[in-house]
Amino acid sequence: MSTHASSIKITTKSIRERKGASKIVSLTAYTKPMAALMDPYVDLIIVGDSTGMVAYGLDSTLPVTLEMMIAHGAAVVRGAQRACVVVDMPFGTYQESKELAFRNCARVLTETGAQAVKLEGGEELVETVEFLVKRGIPVMAHIGLKPQHANVLGGFKAQARDEETTANLVEEAKAFERAGAFTVLIEGVFESAARQVTEALEVPTIGIGASWHCDGQVLVTEDVLGLFSDYTPKFAKQYTNLSKTIAEVFSQFEREVRQGDFPTKDHCFGVKE
Repeated sequence: MSTHASSIKITTKSIRERKGASKIVSLTAYTKPMAALMDPYVDLIIVGDSTGMVAYGLDSTLPVTLEMMIAHGAAVVRGAQRACVVVDMPFGTYQESKELAFRNCARVLTETGAQAVKLEGGEELVETVEFLVKRGIPVMAHIGLKPQHANVLGGFKAQARDEETTANLVEEAKAFERAGAFTVLIEGVFESAARQVTEALEVPTIGIGASWHCDGQVLVTEDVLGLFSDYTPKFAKQYTNLSKTIAEVFSQFEREVRQGDFPTKDHCFGVKE
């Protein structure tokens, strides 16, 4: 059931309490207009570092900077009246030390107004998450296929394919839960692995290329709308093809300008009837 009739601001605490109660709906956004359009229908808006590939045409998320994420995060917050906004921390801004992570995460929250940050990692990041949460920074942990680790993983390949790697994934998730993460995002893993993680945790899981058993789902909005054609992952469902519609509008505009049909007197100032 849609919650768009409610204007109550969704918090990280209320997201955490949704475990086993109702499915959590999430999409990505990088601009105020897109955030405002989805705000009545989603619980979480993730300002993903995927903006590097979607909006900037980069080959990966690695070149995305802290300044880029702050600018996009602030724009999304201005468009989100009720959804909980989570901002991705870019590569290199939190891995060096927990102190560096705190400084950068604190800057993101204070300069954007977002409610939480998202960090990709495994056991090496658990201490950092605990450090952040104890100091007032809510964290969404990102496990499984981690795009910022693509060079180490050998590309964008599904993870947790066997019992051993699945067991490791479950232990990672439980460690992040103990560290205080309010939710765990699971990306690009075998369905059975995501199901086991979801069953093992008391905090919600958000799936993307994971399992229908996850407590919530997220997709990249441009994949949903058919606006990003460079690469479409297996798990992305395209609900419409706005690229075609937009191209048709551009074509009509070109035709009207070249033929002298636009602008007319209705679009100009100081024209007497």
